[in-house]
Amino acid sequence: MKEAFSKTKPYPVATASKDGIPNVVPMTQVWLFDDETVWIVDNFMHKTILNLKENPKASIYVYTSEPKACFQIKGNVMLYTAGEKFQKMKTIMQERNPKLPARTLVEMKITEVYECWYGPEAGKKLL
Repeated sequence: MKEAFSKTKPYPVATASKDGIPNVVPMTQVWLFDDETVWIVDNFMHKTILNLKENPKASIYVYTSEPKACFQIKGNVMLYTAGEKFQKMKTIMQERNPKLPARTLVEMKITEVYECWYGPEAGKKLL
């Protein structure tokens, strides 16, 4: 999964409002921070941030053709607009692209991972 994660771009990131209205957006500033955590940078999010404030859960779709891999990653989210983690994200973003505003750090703690490549293992819970 780590290799597939490193080769995916953009990352479809899905959220839902408290009423269950879905939203999915393509995100490029997404990285696996450690084995349990994904960092997503809010540069221009609107509905996504509103959804996460109402319903702090997200899902990310990871797909690569080489190697052939497809995963759905689900997790609980915390939003940071200040503090040590936020500043670390701002520093990383300043190095990557100083023109982007990096308004919020969306930190997703991974709770579930599913196989989504076609075939008999499709939908199998891996974590």
